[in-house]
Amino acid sequence: MSGFGRRVVESESRELAVVPEPAPQPAPGPKSPNLEQARERMRDILLARINPAAAVRLTREEFGKEVLRLVAEIGTEQRLQLNIKEQDNLVQELMDDMIGLGPLEPLLNDDAITDIMVNGPYSIYVERFGKLEQMPQVRFRDNSHVNNVAQRIAAGVGRRVDEASPMADARLHDGSRVNILLPPLALNGPTISIRKFSRRAITLDIMARQGNLSQPLAQFLELCARARLNILISGGTGSGKTTLMNAISRNIDPTERIITIEDAAELQLQLPHVVSIETRPPNLEGEGEITQRDLLKNALRMRPDRIIVGEVRGSEAFDMLQAMNTGHDGSMSTVHANTPRDALARIENMALLAGIGLPARVIRNQIVSAVDLVIQIERMRDGVRRIQSVIEVIGLEGDTTTTQDLFTYRYEGENRDGTLRGSFVAHGYRPHFLPKIAAFGLERRFMELLEVERER
Repeated sequence: MSGFGRRVVESESRELAVVPEPAPQPAPGPKSPNLEQARERMRDILLARINPAAAVRLTREEFGKEVLRLVAEIGTEQRLQLNIKEQDNLVQELMDDMIGLGPLEPLLNDDAITDIMVNGPYSIYVERFGKLEQMPQVRFRDNSHVNNVAQRIAAGVGRRVDEASPMADARLHDGSRVNILLPPLALNGPTISIRKFSRRAITLDIMARQGNLSQPLAQFLELCARARLNILISGGTGSGKTTLMNAISRNIDPTERIITIEDAAELQLQLPHVVSIETRPPNLEGEGEITQRDLLKNALRMRPDRIIVGEVRGSEAFDMLQAMNTGHDGSMSTVHANTPRDALARIENMALLAGIGLPARVIRNQIVSAVDLVIQIERMRDGVRRIQSVIEVIGLEGDTTTTQDLFTYRYEGENRDGTLRGSFVAHGYRPHFLPKIAAFGLERRFMELLEVERER
């Protein structure tokens, strides 16, 4: 077989490319193109020769070998001078473009990076160790390049994103959460926001060692999970709400059946009996939408022991309260709010959106009957995410919801390296939910933890 155009390239009997004979290319002049020009020319020729439908049937390793062979072949044909390192870099870049997420791949592989923010093709930021930093060396070629990556992400979870539907939530294969916003909504070009999922399992003990909370507070939350308290986790964007929920959930009895409900599946519960369900956006005709409220109603028919809602955003708050009040103790959810009292107010307002026609006082009664604990977590100015307070929801006095502080983070100063110094203080109050703790035989240990932390 002579000539690339007449050759069928195969790997394990699978065709990579069947392409027409390439048009003759003019020989380069006496002055060789620079490296970037060579890379662009190599990329264009290579993409023209590869059959994508055949390429996707290959494993990444097989595909890489074939691309490396084609790069060497095209380099010889076109007299493009690339050394071995440059060839390897070009192969990796091409593979990332064709079967990965392009220039974002190195950022996804960096465990120190927790968030990736693409603001158009030439402006990319990351969060590393709680601080934002720009990555000027990471760039897309143009808006079309960013758009192609965004569409590949959305297609991976059966969703679409284009000019007709320019906004989408999705996730990567590792569970990382993605939000996509395209023009004309995004004025600076296609925008991609990725909240990376940690590759290591986070536990309350690990969070205690990282300074997110104290060891006694970690044990306190462990006992609360084991005793099936209903927990609401509150905080701002990127404060660590989902990570904390994942860590608390590791203390759930493995014999229990858990139903998780999310807009874009992000929770990674390390339990044997978990059923994860996800909302569905409407189609182009505006039909077929499945909301969190629809899923919550259906989850009640699935014989759950606990229901975990990734984030309460709307009228599903009413159904969540109903579930917590009808035998599904130990349920959990997160909400965006700046303080525990703001979190309770937001739940009330969202429950009223359900259009049930109940007065606000009845909704407040539902809240105080359903929610046992509100945990406030915050990303502080040194980049460390810390639990700020843990409060107990007690009841109503008139029209006011009464609460009781159990733990509070007390700021004490700043270290020389810029990190904050403080302690987690227990207020020593006897919780009103203590009978629930006692029912599981954990009362004595629970009170010991409160006393130890109060004395610190």
